Amino acid sequence: MDEPDLNLLIALDALLAEASVAGAARRLGLSASAMSRTLTRLRAATGDELLVRAGRRMVPTPHAVALREVTRGLVEDARRALRPAVTEQDVAGLRRDFTLRANDGFVEVFAALLIADARRLAPGVRLHFASKAEKTPMHLREGLADLEVGVVGGMGPEVRTQALFRDRFVGVVRRGHPLDDGNPVTAGRYVAHGHVVASRRGQATGPVDTALAVAGLEREVVAVVPAFHAVLAVVRASDLVGLVPASFLATPTEGIAVFELPVVTPGITVSQMWHPRLDNDPGHRWLRQRVLALCREHLRA
Repeated sequence: MDEPDLNLLIALDALLAEASVAGAARRLGLSASAMSRTLTRLRAATGDELLVRAGRRMVPTPHAVALREVTRGLVEDARRALRPAVTEQDVAGLRRDFTLRANDGFVEVFAALLIADARRLAPGVRLHFASKAEKTPMHLREGLADLEVGVVGGMGPEVRTQALFRDRFVGVVRRGHPLDDGNPVTAGRYVAHGHVVASRRGQATGPVDTALAVAGLEREVVAVVPAFHAVLAVVRASDLVGLVPASFLATPTEGIAVFELPVVTPGITVSQMWHPRLDNDPGHRWLRQRVLALCREHLRA
């Protein structure tokens, strides 16, 4: 009996993840024509079309959908089997790339710490920080990310989670702002000024507005920016009031005054998330331990 070409598994994994010949070709560094020929071979090997045309895009067949998770696991197992053995005591010899999906706030606060830690303990490790535009388990499921950091929600029951720290929102104004006068910031004083908020989706309202509405108050949001560092830039140069996570200000920020919000909003638990197939991977376990330790050490300092 002829042995199957196991190299086809890697191509199948890429095709099922991308649902596109061109996308799979880019992922594997092949030409589109070479990937098209590989898809023909996969169709012959599996006896299924795998990807079929639907308008201007391709969609997986039911058989391809059933194969997707199995194929992803097989490819990851094969890669793990062929990596050099790494023990908890031998991380200095670890040579590997890890991709972490996180929002801008986490990257700005913790990326430099994680990079320095990896350089000190495992200089062969390279960290890729990817932006997180939406909550979806796809990147973990398809192996496009090794870790995701954020608030748990919408990630699916199969995703493993570990709490990193508790966070809350605080108010920020420039030094010398009317709210930076040493007196308590009441709800009335808070809503008397214009506000700038951060939202990747362009949303101007959130839990603070809900809490203010209970008190019969409403703030005026005059600007929406995409990230928390932009909030600080706007606040520093204006009389607007900003809102950022307390962890974002774990170290003093020049020119910025911080105050507790005059309304109660829900706390935030920031967690790290990963796919269960990486539970017992020594390198991944080391990464999780370092992320947890650095987050807690930094916020306790």
